[in-house]
Amino acid sequence: MNQTPTETSGVIVTDPSKMPPLVQVSPKALKEIRRFLAQQDNPNLGIRLAIKGGGCSGLSYHMDYDEPKERDHVLKQDGISVLIDRKSAIYLKGMTLDFNDGLNGRGFKFINPNASNTCGCGESFSV
Repeated sequence: MNQTPTETSGVIVTDPSKMPPLVQVSPKALKEIRRFLAQQDNPNLGIRLAIKGGGCSGLSYHMDYDEPKERDHVLKQDGISVLIDRKSAIYLKGMTLDFNDGLNGRGFKFINPNASNTCGCGESFSV
């Protein structure tokens, strides 16, 4: 059964049990996000995923701590709020956020099925 997201005071809250989530966050990424959020002194913070113009492929990924803003998509996954503005949601739909802690680099990895071209660093893409 598909149900539309609920809108409360301008913030769109998506219940992942009722519809497929806009983005997925891997268990490794959730663990790392939880570690970072625990160091902050604000229980209202979540992780914001966004797209900005720029980068060597035209669009670049952006991550930051933030509180929900009006008209945001707020995805709750294992107690973590993932915040996505409406404009970025178009480019992030179906994306998976992962975390790599191997020998070849440590950091978040964006796995985006919408990207037709990705730069070598993995931080920018085009559609």
